[in-house]
This record gives sequence, structure tokens and C-alpha cells, in this order.
Amino acid sequence: MYINSIISKLVYQYDDFTDTEKIIADYFLKNKKMDDFSIKNMKRKIFVSEASLSRFAQKMGFRGYREFVYEYSRIFTTPQDKDYSSSSVINVYEQILNRFNTIIDTAQIERLIQYLKEYDHIHVIGIASSGLAGEEMKRRFTRLGVLMESCSEGDLMKIQSLLMNQRNLVIGISISGTSDEVVFALKHAHERKARTVLITGNTEKKEYVDELVCIPVLENLDTGNIISPQFPILVFIDLLYNSYLNENQNTLKLQKETVEILKGK
Repeated sequence: MYINSIISKLVYQYDDFTDTEKIIADYFLKNKKMDDFSIKNMKRKIFVSEASLSRFAQKMGFRGYREFVYEYSRIFTTPQDKDYSSSSVINVYEQILNRFNTIIDTAQIERLIQYLKEYDHIHVIGIASSGLAGEEMKRRFTRLGVLMESCSEGDLMKIQSLLMNQRNLVIGISISGTSDEVVFALKHAHERKARTVLITGNTEKKEYVDELVCIPVLENLDTGNIISPQFPILVFIDLLYNSYLNENQNTLKLQKETVEILKGK
């Protein structure tokens, strides 16, 4: 696999790191600004030894830590007008896809599949691009016999949330996790004993969410400056869709029938 940036390489090799090396990798993955990355400063900052930093750099394919830091620092010195090149766009996609490998929770996907089987009334809510992703989710799962409703209109989802009860499953989509309308709807649906799920890039736990689905995002992804903010949402929907299909082979016939109908056969 071709890795065209040091961030992508960090993500790609993450599972091969030792616990100490993961501490180092976490720092460089989460860091957003130019800093003093010298070996003496870093050992004080993240409480690891100089030897660990050197081994980490060598495992990354560099001759030593100084060479690693030189390459890493280029992230913050590259002219901004290059940020929108085709390679940068592809790199963003690559980073997000690689991060899915490290954070995907198969046990959680199994629980979500059970929810989709268990609840007859399923509502997917989201604003703007998240709402479009919700509509795509509805269309795809309806083809498997899972009846969903999607809503992207703020006032309507607020009203609907007041009508929820224990028979409802409400799936909110918000990259930031702070969309006012989605938060309002989830809070009120939860108060009325509905099952609530939030698909988001915000890892902060919320008392009104029964299932927090964390998807990989990059800084300012929700603004759509480089790629569509729908991308990580759609990847997760694909993962969930594929898992549901594999666990419910009887849906294959229905899926084929819907394809034939759409083709006009």
C-alpha cells in the first residue's frame, strides 16, 4: 500500500506499535501546531525515554528521531496553497479510511444490527450534509426490508422527537455532535424512553445517547473545505450495511428484487 504522508503512515502502522510507541504516535496524530519536537522536550512532555523515541522513529522507517521530526514538521511549513492539490484530497481520504481500521468497534456494529431488527419505528435525523447521508441510509436499508424514516428539517425533527416512545429507535448524525436540532431531538426522544444512537466525530460521552458511534474525522471536516463531510458517515453506513447483509442472508433476495425494480424489469 502506498503511503503518501507521514500522518497516513502513522495511522497505517499504528497497530504494530508497542504501548509506549502508541503514546508517542497519539501525540503526533493529535497535535495541530508547530512545537518544540526536540527529543529532550518530548521526553518531558509525554514521559517517554529518548531510546523509545529513537526506536519509534526507526520503526517508522527513519534513520533516527531527528529525521522523523524533520519530515513531521513539514506538515506545518508546507505552503497553504498546496492544501487543495489532488494529492492532498486523496491523502485526506486515505487518512480517514486508515483510521477506520483502528477505531471500528465490531461489537457495537453487532448491537446496532440487533436494534435494526428489533425496532419497527426507526428515525434517522441530521442537518445539511448529515441529513443527506441520513437519506442515503434510509434508501439503502429500506432495500433490505428495514423501514426507516429520515428527516433533515430542524423544526420537524423537534416536533417528531416529542412523539417518540420506547418503540422508537432514533439515529442522529452530526460530525460535530453539537448540531442544535439533532441534540434537541435526541434529548427529548431519550426522555421519552426511545433508544438513541449518535453517529459523530465527537468522542465526548452524552447522557442522552444510548449508543455513541465514533467515526474518524479530521479538523474542520464539517466545513467541507477539502472533501465532503459526508464521506466518513457514508463509509460507516457501508460497514453497517454490509454486516447487516451478511447476518441476514434472507435479505439478499429482497435486495436483488429491488435492484430489478429500479432497473425497470
